[in-house]
Amino acid sequence: MDTIAEMLTRIRNAQRAGKKEVLVKASKLKLAIATILEKEGFIESVSEESIDMSKNIKIGLKYYKISNTQKIPAIKEIKRISKGGQRIYVRNKEIKNVRNKFGISIISTSKGVMTGFEARKNGLGGEYICEVW
Repeated sequence: MDTIAEMLTRIRNAQRAGKKEVLVKASKLKLAIATILEKEGFIESVSEESIDMSKNIKIGLKYYKISNTQKIPAIKEIKRISKGGQRIYVRNKEIKNVRNKFGISIISTSKGVMTGFEARKNGLGGEYICEVW
């Protein structure tokens, strides 16, 4: 099973349901992705927790308040690109802007997980994990 796709789906579903936070099973890659989402302003907070002998990542979701009763999620869409059966790799010159720079791409490079902008700036390519806008 694709655990990254599961994490992205949990975030998407929790935001559509209006939840404040979501728990996902911990891994280094998931923590790196969640940290990037926090740094880029798509989620509110990221923390590691141990519950019943298993490590989890607690992700605080972010919403924009448009009125006293309405709020919209900070993440409009989150899409897995490289999947278990079909890995997608890109060179630094092949990394494109997401939604006219309103979104980000997340790339797993030899220097770690980073946004597409950082990878392009550092001259790195890698596995195209997902897009967020």
